[in-house]
Amino acid sequence: MTLTTAQIGLIRDSFHRLQPDVETASELLYQRLFEIAPELRSMFRSDMAGQGMQFMSTLGLILRHLDDPRALRPHLEHLAQGHAAFGVKPEHFRPMGQALIWAMRETLGERFPTAAATAWEAAYEILALEMVQMAE
Repeated sequence: MTLTTAQIGLIRDSFHRLQPDVETASELLYQRLFEIAPELRSMFRSDMAGQGMQFMSTLGLILRHLDDPRALRPHLEHLAQGHAAFGVKPEHFRPMGQALIWAMRETLGERFPTAAATAWEAAYEILALEMVQMAE
C-alpha cells in the first residue's frame, strides 16, 4: 500500500496546522496513550514534555520524506532499531497510532477533516508495518 499525492498533501497540511499547538498535541498524545495502554508508561522517560516534542520533531522529519521512500528508509531503520532496543513490540504501535490521531483531532478540531484523519491512519499503518519489519 502506498500513499497518494493527495493523502501526503493532507498529512503535511494538517501537521503544518498543528504547529502552533504542537506542545498541547504532544501532551494529549501521551495522556491518551497511557489511558488506552497504561502498560506502555514504563517504556518512556519521566520528561514527557521533552519526549513529546522529540516525537513531533521526528514526525516532522518523516513527513518531509513521505513522497521519497529512498530518503525515508534510513530514518525508519534508525527508528526501528531504537524502538527494538527499548523493547517495543509490534502490538505497541496500534495504541500509539490511535493516540496520535485522537490528539490531532482534539487539537485541530474542525481543522482536521475526516479525509486528513484517514490519510494519517493509512500513513501510520504503512510506517508502523515497515518499522516492525525492519526491526525483525
